[in-house]
Amino acid sequence: MIPKIPSFLKKALLATALLSAGHVYADDAVGLVVYNAQHEGLTKTWVEGFTQETGIPVTLRNGDDTEMGNQIVQEGAASPADVFLTENSPAMVLVDNAGLFAPVDKATQDQLDPAYRPANGKWVGIAARSTVFVYNPSKLSEQNLPKSIMDLADPSWKGRWAASPGGADFQAIVAAILQQKGEAATLEWLKAMKTNFTAYRGNSSVLKAVNAGQIESGVIYHYYFFVDQSKTGENSKNTALHYFKHKDPGAFVSISGGGILASSKHKEQAQAFLKYITGKEGQAVLKNGKSFEYAVGKGAESNPKLVPLQQLDAPTVDASKLDSKKAVELMTQAGLL
Repeated sequence: MIPKIPSFLKKALLATALLSAGHVYADDAVGLVVYNAQHEGLTKTWVEGFTQETGIPVTLRNGDDTEMGNQIVQEGAASPADVFLTENSPAMVLVDNAGLFAPVDKATQDQLDPAYRPANGKWVGIAARSTVFVYNPSKLSEQNLPKSIMDLADPSWKGRWAASPGGADFQAIVAAILQQKGEAATLEWLKAMKTNFTAYRGNSSVLKAVNAGQIESGVIYHYYFFVDQSKTGENSKNTALHYFKHKDPGAFVSISGGGILASSKHKEQAQAFLKYITGKEGQAVLKNGKSFEYAVGKGAESNPKLVPLQQLDAPTVDASKLDSKKAVELMTQAGLL
């Protein structure tokens, strides 16, 4: 009879196998280099779990989606990055279109439903966030909520809603509208938005303004509300969330992505890292932690406070074809950037 291998020995064997796969990290203080545009706290938790599991050190270089995506493209094959993590998928598409990603192992791809990974297998989803309409019930009654995000172009909404057009979050939403509605309709909506909305810097600022009654409503991602509620609630206590559903562009679910650079000298370790965060332990961080982003792994559960993903009735969007470049061009043309 073959003796059972203790779990601690399994971990040691896994670490040894990974360490011998092309690079010995014992003499490398930097280790795996991750360009991280995800929330620092979430990624830090993933990194700590991965390093504890494998013994492989990870160095994080933090920035935002657009900044880091463009940096990787500029660095090209000389990039020191092994892995790229984002909040939204357009930055992944930018790097993918430049031909800078290596294919993700099939075993890792198979940990996710097809809806949360591109068909070309060059990157995968690691988390997700839903577009929501946040409003102040003392300023806006439930029966007067817009039925579609496209309704916000109507003159009746002038001066009544807010957004943060300079951020990658809202630009991803615009890219989704562009994919669904086409260039002409998107530009028309953006021009009306320029007339109707009030600009704020960041989704948190939009939430605070709605909460304070400075403006009736705004377009943000869902987790800003839930993160604030999990703390003091001081910036969200006077607000409520409206989910557009019905496959409306305003029900867009943005996929956070993870990819491995083709130029990485530590591909085995990078593959192991991506497999970890999309696997059972990595996705459990989303359920049990305080990021309040959606888990996207097969069978993975999200935080119970969230509206389940399947109930959002989100539109079908090909994340691998979200055109952030064109979205920014149209936003600039409309005078929003």
